[in-house]
Amino acid sequence: MGKASRRRRTTDDSGAPAKRQRSAAVPYVNRPFEGLPQETEWVAIREILPAATAVVSFADGQAPDGVEQATIATVLPLAWPALHRADGTVLVGTQAGSSTGDPSRDLAAQILAGAAAEVGSAVQHVPAATADTPRLQDLLDLDAPFEVQVHEGFEFWVDGAELDDEGRESLERANESVVPTTRMAALQSAYWVRIGERTYIRVVLPDDEDTATDALSRLHAAGESGIGEGTRLLGAFRACGLLVPVLEVPADSEASEHEDGLKAFGERYAAALAAPEPLSPEERRARSGLLSRQVTLR
Repeated sequence: MGKASRRRRTTDDSGAPAKRQRSAAVPYVNRPFEGLPQETEWVAIREILPAATAVVSFADGQAPDGVEQATIATVLPLAWPALHRADGTVLVGTQAGSSTGDPSRDLAAQILAGAAAEVGSAVQHVPAATADTPRLQDLLDLDAPFEVQVHEGFEFWVDGAELDDEGRESLERANESVVPTTRMAALQSAYWVRIGERTYIRVVLPDDEDTATDALSRLHAAGESGIGEGTRLLGAFRACGLLVPVLEVPADSEASEHEDGLKAFGERYAAALAAPEPLSPEERRARSGLLSRQVTLR
């Protein structure tokens, strides 16, 4: 074949410019994990937990060859998107970053890249997801529970494997960055965390962020947004279409001390969520105050 034949064609048979085949861009999805079991836990593992894992199974006909399950994790060594360990386990890092407007589609691409990688190797680059590639909702068994396990450190990276001196030092450095975190029992996806000299409880609310903001504003205007003496609502941030209020509690208090207060907060929140009347002027002012302190993660 001559050089001219090997060149990329820039015109079609009529002499007009050739059209390149391009995959459609990924549409933005405000609530990327909606429709998955435990949507709030998907948001938690991606946005607020330092070290956590959960095992997922594939839907019928979707399992890659030789891989039946994958382990979803917060972060992997060197922020790798995925890792196919020597024991055959596929790990995926949810906090490796998102390259499109749909984290569900990005994570599905990471899972498939990890499953396709050679056993014992890390995935350092994942082909960009497109509108034609699957989402988690297409890939995973939606009847299987999504049970997040919080870890004190990143030992799950190696799962008991022997490390050399360099590997141990790397793991120790990673573990030093982990802030103490405890799952609360009173509400779903509520986590106690101690950061430096301050202690907080963060709750991923399951409702649409705007609806949740209205309910939280009703509580704040009524002086009922705390969970007991010495606690206060600092504000909230938006993550993956959901609202995450942040409650500061006494610095030396433990998670177990706030279970009753958090349960009562959940009951007040549910009542505020069901309130049919429009926000009052005081509640609208409280809403404006909350919005002024909000940030959006990713």
